[in-house]
Amino acid sequence: MLKDILILQKREFQNRISELYVDRKINLKKLNAPLIKIIVGPRRAGKSFFALHFLSELNNFGYVNFDDEQLVELKDYDSLIETINLVYKNPKNLLFDEIQNLEKWELFVNRLARQGFNLIITGSNSKLLSKELATHLTGRHFLINLFPFSFKEYLDLFEKNLTINEIKNKFDKYLFEGGYPEPKIKKIDNKDYLVSLFDSIIYKDIVRRYSIRNPNKINDLAYYLMSNISEEYSFNSLKKLTSIESVHTVEKYLGYLEESFLFFSVKRFSYKVKEQLSSIKKIYCIDNGLISSKSFKISPDYGRLYENLTAIKLKKLELDNKISFFYWKNQQQQEVDFVVKKGLDVDKLIQVCYDFKDLDTKKREVRALISASKELKCKNLLIITRDKEGEESFEWFGIKRKIKFIPLWTWLLK
Repeated sequence: MLKDILILQKREFQNRISELYVDRKINLKKLNAPLIKIIVGPRRAGKSFFALHFLSELNNFGYVNFDDEQLVELKDYDSLIETINLVYKNPKNLLFDEIQNLEKWELFVNRLARQGFNLIITGSNSKLLSKELATHLTGRHFLINLFPFSFKEYLDLFEKNLTINEIKNKFDKYLFEGGYPEPKIKKIDNKDYLVSLFDSIIYKDIVRRYSIRNPNKINDLAYYLMSNISEEYSFNSLKKLTSIESVHTVEKYLGYLEESFLFFSVKRFSYKVKEQLSSIKKIYCIDNGLISSKSFKISPDYGRLYENLTAIKLKKLELDNKISFFYWKNQQQQEVDFVVKKGLDVDKLIQVCYDFKDLDTKKREVRALISASKELKCKNLLIITRDKEGEESFEWFGIKRKIKFIPLWTWLLK
């Protein structure tokens, strides 16, 4: 039985390795380090394909996909290794896919590492993985965070010498379709694929794992959030706007949605950590394609989609420990979309403005930036736009500042 499962999985892998591979802009030298390699990110973002592509060059490796209902009840790990050795001829390199589905996986992986195996594991649950890694694998692992295609990776699907107009046209499509690899590589319907993926994450990764009795309630919460991307929220406000009875349940459900990489929250900036933790947050989605596929919108909301793409890039940088980021709001309700910190210093203030030609919008965005610049003592000011590029000087209440402008597609490629 176990042998048959692994043989079928091996055939699936052999079929997949011939598919188009897009360079994920990740330093492959890390994968040669004598540590447990853990690739985390959203389901179907390309984690296993990235690992398979690397391992295929080593020739001698074994592969097990634990996202298989036939392996749910697996308890005899010694038999698993014996079967891997039989099917793959005693490999020293192992890839375990969706490891969070294996009970007490961290102890099993730890034992194999001590026995000299080179291990790459993937997972789609951030909290589950980080909790077990911190407890059992301290100092013996490193993380690789993998999201759906960035715009730069998306462009690699096409011929290399694109004109500026062609890049802009590709960006307009990417803005709505997002970066999930499979529908682009296999030329299947993007919306149908993402609707199915969304439902799979809700019902398979969350409802089943956490034994949620009323799946409609967490589904309603996810649908509401998807339709209100970049909006502020509190647990209490979400309770009032959904059918969920308690604030505690709202907090728990939102935690599940974030652990599964569907959403992430951005805190309001404060120099006081306690205020950061207790204040209202803003919600973003891991991929614009999910927003276009699952949210309730009568017409396209370019502003929110622009802001969400900006947040995704900043989130990836934060997970890679390069920055931390927040949003800013003062008592006068002036708001700056993103405050970027490097170490202890505020490095940059970013506004995202799709249409900067509207005079009222222009005044609002610039005044908020200058106010935040004064309060946070940061003069590195940026407005991300649809097409405006360059630098201008502005003055408000006697405060002069230079502000840089850059189109979003250009900023994403930097």
